[in-house]
Amino acid sequence: MEQQSEREREHNHNHNHHHQQQHHYHHHHQDKVSLELTEEILKSMEVGMAFRDHNGRISSMDFHKASSYLVTASDDESIRLYDVTNAMCLKTINSKKYGVDLVCFTSHPTTVIYSSKNGWDESLRLLSLHDNKYLRYFKGHHDRVVSLSMCSRKECFISGSMDRTVLLWDQRAEKCQSLLRVQGRPAVAYDDQGLVFAIAYNGFIRMFDARKYEKGPFDIFSVGGDISDANVVKFSNDGRLMLLTTMDGRIHVLDSFRGTLLSTYNVKPVSSNSTLEASFSPEGTFVVSGSGDGSVYAWNVRTGKEVISWISTEFEPPVIKWAPGCLMFATGSSELSFWIPDLSKLASFIGSK
Repeated sequence: MEQQSEREREHNHNHNHHHQQQHHYHHHHQDKVSLELTEEILKSMEVGMAFRDHNGRISSMDFHKASSYLVTASDDESIRLYDVTNAMCLKTINSKKYGVDLVCFTSHPTTVIYSSKNGWDESLRLLSLHDNKYLRYFKGHHDRVVSLSMCSRKECFISGSMDRTVLLWDQRAEKCQSLLRVQGRPAVAYDDQGLVFAIAYNGFIRMFDARKYEKGPFDIFSVGGDISDANVVKFSNDGRLMLLTTMDGRIHVLDSFRGTLLSTYNVKPVSSNSTLEASFSPEGTFVVSGSGDGSVYAWNVRTGKEVISWISTEFEPPVIKWAPGCLMFATGSSELSFWIPDLSKLASFIGSK
C-alpha cells in the first residue's frame, strides 16, 4: 500500500467531516430521488429549458453551492440572477459603465464578485444583487482578468490576469493580500474545501497550500508538452481530480495528489479571446466541455472515452457548468440552456433490462 501524503490524509478526514455537514445542511434537497449518473442517463440529456433573454453572448456563469441560484454575465453588459428550481430570472442588473466578463458568487447567494470588460478599468467589484449596491472595489490588475475563483473556507478569492499576475484577495479589503508573478496567461482555482489552489500556465499546474502559499508551490504538475494558453483549471468536488483546458482545444485530466496525467480529450481549438470551459459531474465520473466549434462533449473519466457530443449551430465555445449535486448542467452561449435527462428515452432503456 502506498503511503498516503499528509495532504491526502487531511483531505480524507476533512472530506468525511464535510460530507456529514453537507448532508445535514442539504437535507431539504434530498427529497428528490437521486439517480446515479450513468452513461445511459448522460446520453439521454437534452435542453429541457432555455432562456433567450440575453442580448449578447454569455461570458460567464456560476451556480451557488447551497441554493438553487445561478448567476450569468453577458456581453450585453448585464448580470442576471436565476432561480433554477422555479425556472425564473429574478434580477437583471446592468453594468453599462464597466461591462462585465467573469462573475462568481460569494458564499452569500445574492452577492457576487465580477470583472469588468471595458479595457480601461480592471478593478474587480463586490456587488449586492439584492439592492444593486457596490460593496467594495478591488484594485490591482492592469489588464483583462481571465480567471477568478472563490475560497469556500474563508472570505478569500484569487484572480489571474493577462498582466501576468495572480492576486490573492480578502473580500473585506480593497488592496490585495499577495501578488504572484506568472509567465503567461494564468488559470486559477481553489479546491472545494479551500485548502489548496492551483495556478496553471505554459503547460504546468502549480499547486499551493492556501494557508502557506508564500512558501511557493508544494508541487508542479506537467500536462505533457501542451504549452498553449491555459484557459480554465478546476478540481472535482472530492478534490481527487483536476482538469485543465487549453487554447489548442485540449482538456487534460489529472490525479490532483500525484499529478499523473490520466487522459487528454481533444476538441476544436479556441481563439485567444474565447475561453474553453469544461466541468466535472458531481461525482467526478464524467467531464462535459465546450469546443471551439460550439459543440458540447462528454467523456467518461474512468475509460477516457467520449460518451456523446451535441452539435451546435453556434461557432464559439459555450460556457459550461454542472449544477451542484444534480442531474443537470447548464451551457451559456447566446442563450442559457439547462440540460436534463429525457426520461422517455430512458424508459425504453430501463424496459430493455
